[in-house]
Order: sequence, then C-alpha cells, then structure tokens
Amino acid sequence: MKSRDTLIRLKRFQVEEKRRRVAQIEAMIAEFSRMAADLDREIAVEESRSGVTDPAHFAYSTYARAARSRRDNLHQSTGELRGQVEEAKALLEDAVAELGKVQSMDVRDKASDLIRDRGETGLGNMRAARA
Repeated sequence: MKSRDTLIRLKRFQVEEKRRRVAQIEAMIAEFSRMAADLDREIAVEESRSGVTDPAHFAYSTYARAARSRRDNLHQSTGELRGQVEEAKALLEDAVAELGKVQSMDVRDKASDLIRDRGETGLGNMRAARA
C-alpha cells in the first residue's frame, strides 16, 4: 500500500505541475496581448502626430515602424503560445485521467481489503462459535 500512496502523490504532483504550466502559458498570452494593445495605441498616437499612416511612405515614423514590428512579433508569439497551451491542456487532461485511474485502483484495493478483513473476522467468529 505504501507504494500506491507514493504513486498517488506523484500523480497529484504531476497534475499540479501541468496546471501550473497551463496557467503560466495563459498568463503569458494575456501579457503579450496587453502589450500588443499598448503598441497599437502608441502606433496610432505616433501616426496621428506625424500625419503619415502608410508604413510604405518614405516619411513614415521610424518609431511607429519599430512598434509595428514589435507588435507583429508579439502576435506571432501569442499564436505559438496558443498552440502550446492547447498541448499543455491535453497533457493536463491525460495526467488527471491517470490520477483518477490510480485513485480508483486504490479505492478498489482498500474496499477489497476491508471485505477480506471482515470475511476473515466473520470466519474466525464462526469457527469460535462451533468450538
């Protein structure tokens, strides 16, 4: 039984680690989205200040061009993180399912031990009553 308890603790640890990973990736996605929105506002302000909104125009602001590039990189990173979070969620679901299996095996074994112990006690009582 000791090894089963250790296995359950290990599976719980794995589930919690995977939950933390999902939460961490989701926090990164939220942060990147917030940063991209901030850059969108900065780009709009810079374009209105300079009066040039066409990035292909020769007089387009260097700062706005750099901010656009950074924003695009953030969007790309966010897309990659969305793929990672889906994968991490699938791994979490697998870990939760494994934990459930181990826990149900533990419950089944404990119930079986309890039934066996009661049966042995009852058999011993029956033998004592016959003697």
